[in-house]
Formats: sequence, C-alpha cells, structure tokens
Amino acid sequence: MNFKFTSIICVVVFALTFAACNRPNSTGTDDDTVNVKTGVKPIADAQVAVIETEDFGEIVIELYPNVAPQMVERFKKLVHEGFYDGTTFHRVNEESALIQGGDPLSRDNDPENDGNGDSPYPNVPGEFSDLPFERGSVGAARREGSPPGESGQTEAMARNTANCQFFITLRREPDYDEDYTLFGRIIAGLGNAEIIMRAPVAPETETPAEKITVKRITLQDRAKYPPATQ
Repeated sequence: MNFKFTSIICVVVFALTFAACNRPNSTGTDDDTVNVKTGVKPIADAQVAVIETEDFGEIVIELYPNVAPQMVERFKKLVHEGFYDGTTFHRVNEESALIQGGDPLSRDNDPENDGNGDSPYPNVPGEFSDLPFERGSVGAARREGSPPGESGQTEAMARNTANCQFFITLRREPDYDEDYTLFGRIIAGLGNAEIIMRAPVAPETETPAEKITVKRITLQDRAKYPPATQ
C-alpha cells in the first residue's frame, strides 16, 4: 500500500511509514506494457495552479494537458472544488529532494493516516512520457505494486492508480522517468518548495514536525507569469 519511489532510502522509510493515496483502479491489468509518449514538447495550459501556503509563500505550477490530459483535468477539477484547501505537504525528504501533498486526510491531526487519502473520483490511468523528472517537475503520486511472487496489486496495475496526490522533485530524478505521470512544472516559487523540502521532520519519518498547510490552490491566467526557465 505504499507509493513507489526507487531511491533506496526513500523506499525503506516510506514503506515503513506511508500508505498509498489511491484505491486500486478496477481497470488495471497484469500487462507489463507501458505506453510512453516520446518526443513530446510540453505545451502550457492557459491556466497555472497557484499553491498558497500558510507559512512558505506561493508555488506556481505550469500544467501540461498535451502530456497528461487526464491528470491535468483531474487536478484542475479538484482545484475548482477547493479539494486541496487546508491540506498539507505531509511528506518531505531533503535527502531524496522530494515533497508530496494533496491528501485530504492530512487536514486532521493524525499523521499516521497521511498518504492514505483519496478523492471521490476514480483513479487516473498512467500517462507516461519521455519528459525527464527534473528540478521543479510535478508528478502524480500512485500506489506501489506488490513484489514479484506476492499477492496483491501488480506493478503494472499500480501504474494506473494516480488520483489526487502529487509530488514535486527538487533535483534530477531519472528513476521516476517513464514510471510516473509528469503533468507540470514549477515556474515561480521554486525556492519556497526547497525550503519546505528542508523542513524539520519527526524522528525517523518524512512527516514534517510542524504542519505545512496549503491555504488554497487557485487557477490563474498563465499570461501573468513569465516563461519558465530551468
């Protein structure tokens, strides 16, 4: 029931302390074939997602509907509904350079259930591309498949379990390439995301010692923001 991240330290810690965002997708199969869009050039949506945090300023995300149309549609739908307002970045890891949020269960005061939250909508199939996960990339969190030989959801099925949670990579992460849905990129507030990444955590966990709350996420005109630069 854990998200799959291939950094060894991240996997060990996360497997012990965090469960998945999503229920299994009923349309998942055991087919190991992964369809990957190749040579795709991301085209920015007309709107950006502006994450306003309680204490760490704003993070502005450019969305790529031509790369991951279903995930962008889902994310925008949830933003319109205020789904993310009051949630937290429940997972931070400076060593693996990653932060994760979007779990509705993170609103409560029980860190044990963080990572288990879901939206009321079905899971989103994987939309993989050859776009690399770089500093500032935004990906869709998903479940981890069971190890070979064990019962449960296969890795092929787990690739289709994106739903509501998202993560941001803050360095180049080739292990995520073509294995997670990349659907956006930070174009403003990258430094704020890096401060969140370095926040103190509870001992032997990836749980922030103090809540990192998202006040709201809104959709705003992309034209207000300058072109993205790496």
